[in-house]
Amino acid sequence: MELAYISGAFRLREREAGGAGVILRFARVRPAQRARFQPLRSQEITPGFLDRTIRALKRWKYDIVGIDEACRRAVTMPERRRFVCLSFDGATKDFITHGYPVLARHGVPFTLYLPTAFPDGVGVAWWLVLEDIIARENRISMMIDGRERHFVVSSRSDKYELFDFLSGWLRKLSPPDLSYAVNDLGRRYSVDAVQLSRGASLDWQDLAKLAADPNVTFGSATVNYPALSSLKDAAAQREMAMGQAVAESALRRQVRHFAYPFGDRDAFARPHVVMAEEAGFASAVSTISGIVEAQGRTNLHALPRIAWDGRVRSLRMMRVLLSGVMFAPVRPTRSARDQGGT
Repeated sequence: MELAYISGAFRLREREAGGAGVILRFARVRPAQRARFQPLRSQEITPGFLDRTIRALKRWKYDIVGIDEACRRAVTMPERRRFVCLSFDGATKDFITHGYPVLARHGVPFTLYLPTAFPDGVGVAWWLVLEDIIARENRISMMIDGRERHFVVSSRSDKYELFDFLSGWLRKLSPPDLSYAVNDLGRRYSVDAVQLSRGASLDWQDLAKLAADPNVTFGSATVNYPALSSLKDAAAQREMAMGQAVAESALRRQVRHFAYPFGDRDAFARPHVVMAEEAGFASAVSTISGIVEAQGRTNLHALPRIAWDGRVRSLRMMRVLLSGVMFAPVRPTRSARDQGGT
């Protein structure tokens, strides 16, 4: 990417490779933390970086648009200027304190995807529980696949390795098994998973403040934020339908857009793309990297997003990624029922 920037090659290929535009995906927005163990650092950006990004997008002559406009441009003829759509996952408390003030100051549209159990105060952010326990402990024991396992994590690299292993395992569990595993960890290491999650999440009062801003679009991200691939079809459909219904009831507005929880290739499959279309969502976004093509070449129910790695602070890299030169061309699609994937 550095070579593409310095050589200017990205500029030469941007018109043919860049499509209609890009959906950027961010998660947590908060000041830089000093903790030595930060396994979720890649999913965080600082308010200062968000401000620099928006200023750069304006300077680079991108149209900063909401998700409705992004969908419109995805099915029409290419426009002279490409778009960037700003999207945020997770609905963490930091957003109202650190993220929203930056967005409001710039007056730009953005999309916030909500897993509704979290503003309800009953969602469990198991990844935060895992981070808290591994950060504090040097020895960790838990039941894995019916067997007691013991881990010694005396070094920082050991901790990162264990976090990656356990988070991958937990994400694949069915909801009852996941609940048991997280509660078991909480009992062993004195962590109130619900209270920890509640303190880290936006509540409905926060969301009501955001709803007063015409620049915000709310999307659904199910109720409990499970990887849909870990659920049976009926349960996946229920998560989609209930998440949308709860958000619409609480926010008193139509919720037309969806985000697949976690959103990578292991988190959802073609049947879930069809479910999103059948549920009536106008779009569904993933975290699979890519650009959005014009003229209907990108499936609106499997939209790619560039998930920005918060450990990277280079706007040069941002500029190259936005150009589209790093991504393979998107094959034409008609609908989720016809294609069911990207």
